Amino acid sequence: MKFALSSYSLSSLVGKGEATEKELIKIAKDLGFDGIEFAEINPPENKDKKEYAKELKAECEKQGITPVQYSVGADFIYGSNGDLPKEIERLKGEIDIAVLLGVKGMRHDATGGYNDEDKKFKGFQQALPRLIEGYKAVTEYAKEKGIFTAIENHGYFCQDSDRVEKVITGVCNENFGAQVDIGNFLCVDENPVTAVSRLAPFAKYVHVKDFHVKSGSEFPPQDGFFKTRGGNYLRGAVLGHGNVPVLQTLEILKGAGYNGWITLEFEGHEEAKQACKWGLNTLKKICDCLEW
Repeated sequence: MKFALSSYSLSSLVGKGEATEKELIKIAKDLGFDGIEFAEINPPENKDKKEYAKELKAECEKQGITPVQYSVGADFIYGSNGDLPKEIERLKGEIDIAVLLGVKGMRHDATGGYNDEDKKFKGFQQALPRLIEGYKAVTEYAKEKGIFTAIENHGYFCQDSDRVEKVITGVCNENFGAQVDIGNFLCVDENPVTAVSRLAPFAKYVHVKDFHVKSGSEFPPQDGFFKTRGGNYLRGAVLGHGNVPVLQTLEILKGAGYNGWITLEFEGHEEAKQACKWGLNTLKKICDCLEW
C-alpha cells in the first residue's frame, strides 16, 4: 500500500509563511510519504498556472515523490454565474492542469447547495439532474486525457453517502467514482462505517482523517470545534487520536477490493508536520494489521 499526503494538511505552514506551496513537496517526502495530493494550486503572482503546474511536477520528480491527485472547487448550480456549460468548460481547463501536474485523478466539488432564497422550495432532488449532467461532461473529457474524476463526500449538500451514490450511479461512467473521505461523513452526522460500506464499491480514491466528536446535547465546547449539520461538534484530530473508526472503515475498503492510494488529510490544531508524521505512523500500523 502507498500513502500520500494532501497539501491541505500543511496549509498552515504556507499561511504562516513558513513554507511555500512548492516546498510542501519536499516536506511530504521528508515525512515519509510516497505521494502528494494537490488541494488546489496557487501560482505566485504573475506566473501562469500551466507553467506553475509543470514546475510542481518537476519538483516532485526532483524529490522522488509521486503527484497523485488534484482537488479543486466547483459549483454546478451557481458557478460561472450560473452558466453550466461555462462551468463545465472551466473544469475541463482544470483537467488540463491535472495532466500537467502528472496526477491520475481529479476531485471537484458538485455544489454547496442552493442559496437562501432557492432552498425554500428546492433540494437535492431538484439539483441532481444538473449535477449528473456536469459530472458526466467533465469525466468524459477527463477520460480522453487519461484522468479519472471523483466526487468527494464534502460540502454538506452532497456529503451524505446516499446522495453521493445517486450522483455516481446517475453519471454511470467507469471513469467516475467516489473520493471516499472516511471522516467527512461525520459533518452530516452519518455513521462512517455505514457510509463507507455504501460507497466502497465506487471508491476511486481514499482520504483518511480523524475528528474529536462532542454531542450537541452537551455543553458546547468553546474553542476549536465546528458544528455538524445536525448540531454536534467536531474538531480535527491527529489520525488515531479521535473518534473516527479508522481501522474498521479501511477494512471495509480493503474487503471491497480497493487497492489505490490512501491519502492522509489533517485539519487539526496540532503542529502540522508532527501531526502528519504521527498520522502516517498510525496509518502504516493499521494497514500492517489488515495485511493490506
